[in-house]
Amino acid sequence: MNKEQLHNYILNSKGNESNICQIYAINGDKPIYDDCWHGFKTDNAVNVNSVTKGVVALLAGISLDKGYIKSFDQKVMEFFPDYAVKRGEKTIYDVTIRHLLTMTAPYKGKSEPWKKVCTSQDWTLTTLDYLGGRKGITGEFRYATLGIQILVGIIERATGEKCVDFANKNLFEPLGLPRRIIHGDSSKEDQFDFYMNKNPRKYEWYSDPQGTVTAGWGICMSALDMAVMGAMVLGGGQYKGKRIVSEEYIKDMTTPHLKLGERFGFMNYGYLWYKPYDDRDVYAAIGDSGNIIYVNKEANISVGITGTFKPRIFDRVEFIEQKVLLAIKKVE
Repeated sequence: MNKEQLHNYILNSKGNESNICQIYAINGDKPIYDDCWHGFKTDNAVNVNSVTKGVVALLAGISLDKGYIKSFDQKVMEFFPDYAVKRGEKTIYDVTIRHLLTMTAPYKGKSEPWKKVCTSQDWTLTTLDYLGGRKGITGEFRYATLGIQILVGIIERATGEKCVDFANKNLFEPLGLPRRIIHGDSSKEDQFDFYMNKNPRKYEWYSDPQGTVTAGWGICMSALDMAVMGAMVLGGGQYKGKRIVSEEYIKDMTTPHLKLGERFGFMNYGYLWYKPYDDRDVYAAIGDSGNIIYVNKEANISVGITGTFKPRIFDRVEFIEQKVLLAIKKVE
């Protein structure tokens, strides 16, 4: 499959690939592939959903590198001395940053309290109400999009600045990417539109009424942004000769800390990043609607793919390896 065939395949798709807006690929730090669909241009942005988690993992690593966070074994509650713990709650005192990064933090209830959190004035503190529970620390993987909000709160309290400002100064700008701005509104109607709207978005990041960005979803990026971020991961934390994140942290972030079950395709999990194969150096930050940063160390290629809202699409790794990489080889 060459580039033209791939373009037409996506253009005429009625299935999983029909929502793809952009594909961008980088070999080392050299752009090698760029294509768009549905009226999108290379510099347009999309809400990339849970790829946001992968960005937050990088920000946690930068916070650690710079000494704002001393260790991922620090207890979460060290950063919230003013938070009033609910009566009878003890487990919360044992939760560490590492539990948040590996999705092994315990939470009360069977489902995430989206309405409670997303209608509150402070999403971080409201999410803390949900942390802990009677079972204690079990080490069990529990995918919790809202739980990562606590991690952004920790970054803000540790660094003394808003997460969006910290991200712009230490991640986006050093990579040569546009600064993100706060989205602003957070009404129920606006949240629905932000998630469902299929038009290009600004380089923005959703936030709560305090101006604290959403940690598990809501950052708007282009496929180019994501490919550049992937290239930095590919380079062990460096991009175009500039050190962004320590090599030690990138290795730790992409090292398998857990083996996931059938729901997640039996992939390995690092710090909010996936390792799809046991025996290959392939890594990914994955979001709903097929948004993905794909990093392949063997081929020295990073790929970013954006997609507008489409339910029940999660993993595009197979699509990239069976279709996109073949088209890239034809381009090269």
